[in-house]
Amino acid sequence: MPSSKRAAAIIVAGGRGLRAGAGSPKQYRTLAGQSVLARAMTPFCTHPGISAVQPVRHADDAALFAEAVQGLTYRPAVAGGATRQQSVRAGLEALVSEAPDIVLIHDAARAFVTQDVISRAINTALATGAAIPVVPVNDTVKRVGGTGLVEDTPNRAALRIAQTPQAFAYQTILEAHRRAAAEGRDDFTDDSALAEWAGLTVATFQGDAANMKLTTPEDFSREEIRLAAALGDVRTGTGYDVHAFGDGDHLWLCGVKVPFHRGFLAHSDGDVGLHAIVDAILGALSDGDIGSHFPPSDPKWKGAASDQFLIHAVDLVKQRGGRIAHLEVTLICEAPKVGPLRETMRAKIAEITGLPVSRVAVKATTSERLGFTGRQEGIAATAAATIRLPWADDMTGSH
Repeated sequence: MPSSKRAAAIIVAGGRGLRAGAGSPKQYRTLAGQSVLARAMTPFCTHPGISAVQPVRHADDAALFAEAVQGLTYRPAVAGGATRQQSVRAGLEALVSEAPDIVLIHDAARAFVTQDVISRAINTALATGAAIPVVPVNDTVKRVGGTGLVEDTPNRAALRIAQTPQAFAYQTILEAHRRAAAEGRDDFTDDSALAEWAGLTVATFQGDAANMKLTTPEDFSREEIRLAAALGDVRTGTGYDVHAFGDGDHLWLCGVKVPFHRGFLAHSDGDVGLHAIVDAILGALSDGDIGSHFPPSDPKWKGAASDQFLIHAVDLVKQRGGRIAHLEVTLICEAPKVGPLRETMRAKIAEITGLPVSRVAVKATTSERLGFTGRQEGIAATAAATIRLPWADDMTGSH
């Protein structure tokens, strides 16, 4: 794509999508631990040819939207309208100040768009002014009348299934949407239909069969199974950490500030629980230990909060295309009493990692007054992490 040309993307996420079940709009449901909306937006937010990503959401969904797309970079979301067509127009109007050459319009319910499809959309629209991704129709299609009887069998060789992102010269599609609104036309099911009505010639390019629209509960069940099967490399790592007591009036344990008559002697905040979990995750990744990622000799980690170490470990799993399945930590101490804080600690670890609380276990035990923990000289922690990764290319099958 020539550097002088700029492409923006509109992500249409204003629908209710309640046919998918779960009692909330489908774009906010999760698949393999990630929201449908985040899966749909990420390829656009990270594509080098996209200069701006403009989301359109329902007016009531500000909080849901913000939670679903944490960590992504995009323009402030705008509220959509009562129909998809109105929502697309809201997104187009929001991009006036950007004035891109090309705009891609994508449905948030299509969670598996690839950057290759996005590149083809940009390149084809630059060449033609209007282009949509299509895939062949593999099944025989019947035209059925109101009585349920077959009227005819269209030739499927000439039929295609339209997908998104659909790409257009920005000013042209903006003017077409404005004209349709002025003439009271609000019944177009996609932007290519509106473009055809406006007299544009729409080109096609190769879509992707995996770029399907999630609509029903069965769609979600099928994709959960597919994604789980793709993460077949199940790994377990263990971690251990210990810190001695020093002067202080509180301890940090599993991300929770615990009032106590002692503090930790540590370079960071000394949170043995989070440190052990980090080491367990790094062990499952075969990626060193906490000291190799955050050297205690580095002054920038002096007094650092340990939640950032855990966030880093979680990000490493995501970068490998993986998912954390379960975390467990055991605190070994005579005092303070962990039992009353167990659920608070579980909730904090879940918050830091983005896991459901049901996938986090916090336990505590004493050492029967034996050793340094028994003498209340410090606290130790052990942890285990189970993660799922895609099978890597280094699996040669050799014995």
